[in-house]
Amino acid sequence: MSTDETGQDGAEAPGGTGETQGPAPSGDAGRALVQLVAPAGERVSHPEFDLWVKDITDEQLCSLYEDMTVIRRIDVEATALQRQGELALWPPLLGQEAAQIGSGRSLRSDDFVFSSYRENGVAYCRGVDLTDLLRVWRGNASGGWDPYAINMATPQIIIGAQTLHATGYAMGIQNDGADSVAVTYFGDGATSEGDVNEAMVFAASFQAPVVFFCTNNHWAISEPVRLQSHIQLADRAAGFGIPSLRVDGNDVLAVMAATRVALDRARRGGGPTFIEAVTYRMGPHTTADDPTRYRDANELEDWAAKDPISRVAALLERKGLLTPELEEQVGNTADAVAREMRKGCTGMPDPEPMDVFKHVYSTPNSWLDRQQDHYARYLASFGDPEGAVSDEGAR
Repeated sequence: MSTDETGQDGAEAPGGTGETQGPAPSGDAGRALVQLVAPAGERVSHPEFDLWVKDITDEQLCSLYEDMTVIRRIDVEATALQRQGELALWPPLLGQEAAQIGSGRSLRSDDFVFSSYRENGVAYCRGVDLTDLLRVWRGNASGGWDPYAINMATPQIIIGAQTLHATGYAMGIQNDGADSVAVTYFGDGATSEGDVNEAMVFAASFQAPVVFFCTNNHWAISEPVRLQSHIQLADRAAGFGIPSLRVDGNDVLAVMAATRVALDRARRGGGPTFIEAVTYRMGPHTTADDPTRYRDANELEDWAAKDPISRVAALLERKGLLTPELEEQVGNTADAVAREMRKGCTGMPDPEPMDVFKHVYSTPNSWLDRQQDHYARYLASFGDPEGAVSDEGAR
């Protein structure tokens, strides 16, 4: 489902002059979250943001519910695969489904995504092959997919580095005269990294068409966000001259509205926008983490009451759309996706020893050829030379 037309039935955004459009970003500390759906499922009216999602039909709302359910099922299945020894590691997204689906389904196909390692839901929206989603975590490849096939870079493990890549790409978009947008995802912890701040300096200086999407899930591994910042993260953007929005990250419609505002501003030449999506990491940082060592169980219980999928389900129920047929269809789709992903994972062939030399450089060179030759002869010394001495590798 693509929902990033104008968000307004083709009408020009408020202001109507082709300059920076959408709700005016606030610079006031302590601003309230943008919220369109309350935790109990009530539709909250917002005079500035309602029109950005007024085109969302009941069918599309059901589709958003399905997307969120599917990516949670993907997450649960991948976590099980890791616990069963099929994956080396997995970074769960439990609780952050609305932030990823609401933003991911707002993008156009020609927009380009630069994400961290947790945006598996965004990758699902971009159409990534389910097997490719797991290649890195199984240790079978250095990167999971061809970035240009889905206009999404492979996940960045180095915290915050993807923001620089996104800003550079956005400056390239400017040079090309296109109206596509670069979108970069990062967590609250990444805002303390130099790369993120440097990216924002360049983005502001050159008014690059880039959206900085900060998923504030309250924890940078074991470090709480309140320790990293004594102001709201969205308010940091003002120091760079970048407008910002602070949105309820567990509200899929609010996230979609905020993302559309930012995309529209970028497409019109209004430069970058910083979005802080306030959500919560319900699971561990990765499957190697034990959050019970540093997190209060009461905090987890409080956020469970704000669950993003339950919120959409409650909205659908209020609208008379949450039928047994819909629930069965969504459940079957989620289970089918999980089966396909598990089959792709367990059937993934092990890489050949010489594959380590593939994709190091775009073309072979003597330095790499020499290493490949030495390694092939080393493998052959074990008496099992089959496939060791190969013409492939650095090709």
